[in-house]
Amino acid sequence: MDRVRFITHHGKTILLVDLSNCSAREVLKLAGKVQGIVTAQPPKSVLTLSDLTGAQFSRDAFTRMKEVAVFDRPYVKRAAMVGAESLPEVFYQALKTFSRREFPRFETREEALEWLVRE
Repeated sequence: MDRVRFITHHGKTILLVDLSNCSAREVLKLAGKVQGIVTAQPPKSVLTLSDLTGAQFSRDAFTRMKEVAVFDRPYVKRAAMVGAESLPEVFYQALKTFSRREFPRFETREEALEWLVRE
């Protein structure tokens, strides 16, 4: 199963970034894949759901995540996270500050998906 893929929820296309149980090395690798997919889409069109459940983060992986969040900003309409307890709070706050974006956190994928498809 591809960890970065488009899914459909209530007729809306959402980019699922499944980092669940990934090593820091895998997170680093997948971040580049996310950037390539998102920046190929029209501006302000992408809905993203990132599942960080059980993921590991090195300084390099987190730095790459911040960079991707900045590059992706013009293309993302809404972004949500689940499993964000895997991401240290200081990293979460730095991600929001550095990218000048919001990343609402949800308990379940279903809650995040419902929020993403709301108009």
